[in-house]
This record gives sequence, structure tokens and C-alpha cells, in this order.
Amino acid sequence: MNDKNEMLIPQEVIMSKIYLIRGVKVMLDKDLAELYGVKAIRLREQVKRNSDRFPENFMFRLTEEETDFMVSQNAIPSRQYLGGHLPLVFTEHGVLMLANVLKSERAIKMSIRIIEVFLKIREMLLTHNDILLKLEKLEQKVVGHDDNIIVIFEYLRQLEQTRQQQDDQANRKRIEFRQE
Repeated sequence: MNDKNEMLIPQEVIMSKIYLIRGVKVMLDKDLAELYGVKAIRLREQVKRNSDRFPENFMFRLTEEETDFMVSQNAIPSRQYLGGHLPLVFTEHGVLMLANVLKSERAIKMSIRIIEVFLKIREMLLTHNDILLKLEKLEQKVVGHDDNIIVIFEYLRQLEQTRQQQDDQANRKRIEFRQE
């Protein structure tokens, strides 16, 4: 892939490679290696050589359970896809640091593109959060209205019963007492 084509990667493709693990948005080492145009083993070697640049909030290794969960949810096709090891995952900050460690022009350009996608996701979540808050407020109003509507229907039912009793009373055949 040449420099022009790498920037043509649709944001949807990058978004599809971002996962939520341990409450953090991350990308797999294998996916990043592919986007950066390097072999996954070379990427891991650079991370190992520069381990002081990757604290836990920049990068961490998935556990067996997390890896099995991702495979079971079809986030990753199979464990073989990962190359027979537990993958490293990189947070937004780790993606940026990784580009600095790899030091290629492509890695730098691609990391900027990936960071832009992370920011877009954050914006979308904030927008959706605003919408969710508005919906919750609307739901609370509707719930209050539901209670009021139930009370109104109860009053109408009582009113109808009273009217029905009055009609029954008026239409009743009168019994008269005759003295003979």
C-alpha cells in the first residue's frame, strides 16, 4: 500500500478494529501492524525494546479469558488469527506512542488517522450521551403523564358507574303499595 492509499482507508474500517476491553477503547497489535505496514512480530519487538514508553494505560496484554471472549463474540475470527499468542492491545495514547517507536512516515500518518477516528468516536459518544439524557427526561415526563392518565381513566370509570347507577335508578319500575 503506498502513502496515498493508506489515507484512503475508510474510518469505518478503522472503527471496526477498535474494541472495548476493560472499559477502554483499544486496538489489537496485529491490526495496528497491518495498518502501519509492518509485521506484527516486528511491532512487538519494538514495543519490547521500548517497554518504558508503554505503561499499562497505553498498552496491556489480553488475558486468556478476554481473548476467548473476543473469539466467541466473533471480534476476532480465531486464536490462530492472533499468531498463537495473547495479543497486546493499545489505547489511544499507545497508538500514538507506537508510531513514535516505529518511526516510519506511514506509521506516523496512519496513527494520526487512527487518533482522528478515536476522537470521532468520542464525539459520537458525547452526542449520543446528550440524546440519552434528553430521552431519559422525556421518559420521566411520560411516566408522570402515564400516572395522570391512569387517574383520569379511573375518574371516568367512576363517573360512568355513577351515571349508570343513576340511569338504572331512573329506569327502575316503581313498586307501589296499594291499600284495599
